Amino acid sequence: MSRVRLLSDTLASQVAAGEVIERPASVVKELVENSIDAEARSIEVMIRRGGISLIRVTDDGIGMDRDDALLCLERHATSKIRTAADLVTVATLGFRGEALPSIASISRFRLTTREKEAVAGTEVLVAGGRIETVRDGGEAPGTQIEVRSLFYNLPARRKFLRSENTETRNIEHQLNLQAIGHPDIAFSLVRDERVVFQLPATKALRDRIRDLMGSELVARLLEVEPAKTKLRVSGFIGQAGVSRASRAQQFVFVNGRAIESPVIGAALKEGYHTALMKGQFPVTFLFVELDPAEVDVNVHPAKREVRFRDPAGVREAVVAAIRRTLESDRRSWQEQFRAPAAGDVPFVRPTHAIKASNDDAQPGFPIEMRAPAVTDNRFEPNEERRPVAEHQFRILGILNKLYVLMENAEGLVLVDQHAAHERILFEELRRRMEEKGVPSQRLLLPQVIELAPRDAEWIERNLATLQKMGLGVEEFGRHTFKLESLPPFLSGAEPGRLLQDVIDSLKSASNSSSPLRLGEEMIAKTVCRHAVKANDLLRQPEVEKLIRDLLECELPYCCPHGRPTMIQISLGELEKKFGRKV
Repeated sequence: MSRVRLLSDTLASQVAAGEVIERPASVVKELVENSIDAEARSIEVMIRRGGISLIRVTDDGIGMDRDDALLCLERHATSKIRTAADLVTVATLGFRGEALPSIASISRFRLTTREKEAVAGTEVLVAGGRIETVRDGGEAPGTQIEVRSLFYNLPARRKFLRSENTETRNIEHQLNLQAIGHPDIAFSLVRDERVVFQLPATKALRDRIRDLMGSELVARLLEVEPAKTKLRVSGFIGQAGVSRASRAQQFVFVNGRAIESPVIGAALKEGYHTALMKGQFPVTFLFVELDPAEVDVNVHPAKREVRFRDPAGVREAVVAAIRRTLESDRRSWQEQFRAPAAGDVPFVRPTHAIKASNDDAQPGFPIEMRAPAVTDNRFEPNEERRPVAEHQFRILGILNKLYVLMENAEGLVLVDQHAAHERILFEELRRRMEEKGVPSQRLLLPQVIELAPRDAEWIERNLATLQKMGLGVEEFGRHTFKLESLPPFLSGAEPGRLLQDVIDSLKSASNSSSPLRLGEEMIAKTVCRHAVKANDLLRQPEVEKLIRDLLECELPYCCPHGRPTMIQISLGELEKKFGRKV
């Protein structure tokens, strides 16, 4: 007796639906993507009970004639591709022809469509994958699809759905993705007869982000600096220090498709580097555009993930774009906070100066960094207050023995003296390391370490780099190495584990990254111990030097741990707090 049987078309569609349609938001995604592919300029989504009772998507796209309206409900029927070569270079959001038949097989489904020049349209009613009615329709040009009673014939799937509010949030998130990815299309969402949002079409991505996320976030975004390369990276990223505890506001698009990509996620983290606090994620609205032949979008049933033919190249481009943008922001900060005019700085009475290093120290490493001793903590403002020139600041005093208060044309600036000194020391030490290499200390007993073949091969190719980092490594047999010395800031580490961590970190870093960055976490801890602290009072020249040195840093607006070094409070904010401005 034969055990292998062919599945019925209806059951096959339901199996496919299980891969493509996970929840109501999946239906919205597939239908909206079809509308975008159909050249729609306006898309309306209406839902009831979190999409479980009803999902209606209406667009003003090109529509379909009757033959296409029926064919689109057949599995693997599509207008997007014709040959295998088309699949390699697909540029549309949908292309496999699975969405509509999958949705129709697990719902009560209604499709109405009309081409712009047609006198009448077509209406098709489907229940559980079976076509029940085909007739003329009188809808406006475009396409409207209604999905009712989702999973009504698959109760086992329906019971796994979440609450109506949760499902609604998932739908709204999915529609936000499409709206951000296509700002030139108008979107609207109606929930249980109430308008959630109406987004007009716009040519400016910034306006779309403002409509969805608010003007406060937009004010803290940086436009990505363009580069003349085949792989184009554009969009907006958060300023250094602007981050979230999750990836909820990390939007990434590849050729207009919202995706999740470990490659780009790692590139974002590397691009920001010390501009993010540990465990935080940057806020991004990032668009990557490249030849469709260079990216495979057919690796996930729901098309959430993609595979790049040159992942290293994509990573390099994203890292370079992030760094370029942050560097441009740094230059604008330096312009905004120029040095004060002579004699225009109120000051704290003299105290002892900071001793930042010791002549007997090892090259490249600060040994002694003491905070100033306090002799007098009185603050005496200047008798004459001259107006603050544009792009200059006036130091007003010290708040709570920690925050340097400054005035500029925009309002009030607060600088955390500890965070600022951390950033200055961190970059100075890193620069010395990269210029002179890292001094090392010999181990009392050299460690012999055996590695996996691929790791051993990698070590052989990068011995010179490792030695410049202060890791005294040499070959000691087949796949075996002898570790004889370590940099001082890694003393006490378990050598075997350390070497493996070094390998893993360097292998995952982009080609444009300095290999010496590997020790930066330890450097950050070192400078944290030696930077000036709260309650350490600085005299006038020290405060001025602190500010000047900070503004010369590569990333002056955050410490090595990602905390902000300075914040701006605008005059408008102050006026609002005092009720002087509505």
